Amino acid sequence: MGTSFDLTGKVIVVTGGSRGLGLAMAHAFAEHGADLVIASRKASACEHVAAEIRERYERRAVAVPFHAGNWDDCGRLLDTTYAELGKLDVLVNNAGMSPPYPSLGAISEELWDKVIAVNMKGPFRLAVLAAERMVETGGGSIINVSSVGAMQPTVGELPYAMAKSALHTMAAGMAHSFGGRVRINVLMPGAFLTDISKAWPAAMRAEMERQIPMGRCGEPEDIVGAALYLASDASAYTSGAVIKIDGGWAYRAG
Repeated sequence: MGTSFDLTGKVIVVTGGSRGLGLAMAHAFAEHGADLVIASRKASACEHVAAEIRERYERRAVAVPFHAGNWDDCGRLLDTTYAELGKLDVLVNNAGMSPPYPSLGAISEELWDKVIAVNMKGPFRLAVLAAERMVETGGGSIINVSSVGAMQPTVGELPYAMAKSALHTMAAGMAHSFGGRVRINVLMPGAFLTDISKAWPAAMRAEMERQIPMGRCGEPEDIVGAALYLASDASAYTSGAVIKIDGGWAYRAG
């Protein structure tokens, strides 16, 4: 039997969907037939992307301002999704943040709480609420976007890396909790050329690319194939998995 990346008739929520990897995935989902909810903090950015999707792909697209670290916002996002589009088939927990700090000892409690809230607390709450609703309507797929830092953390992103590694644990546990009814998986991207990369010093990027066996950082479109796989019925027997998208970087020692 063949498999298909066809998403016709599916409703997909993408947090952090207004830019970077979230934006690339949202466009790919719409191109393959899905209706979208674009959720991120800035309402204007969400609406810009939603309008572009409606015009370019003639799909339904709803913009929802959303704070990924706010416990109550998770329920509101899902309520809006069901009210506007009637159901939810796929959730992409993509929103994240990793503010800089001068040293581990200089990390403030405020920074720590923000990073954990956006990268772990909110994704957990949203995934659980979404899975419970998906079970009632026949099942679905949840895609958590992690980071290669979860496996190869550096001193400059340790709270972020710790939170992202928790998404792996969450996927494994939830895959058992919801059995075959809701599939919960993880995408683990490496160094990607999104908006944040514009601030990288040239020497830093060169050093990263030297360490990547494929010799380059990823482009946002490089995540699309794996995202389509996990969102579609092509991954009907995949749950609790972590898919590395890093040009081979995560396999290098040191």
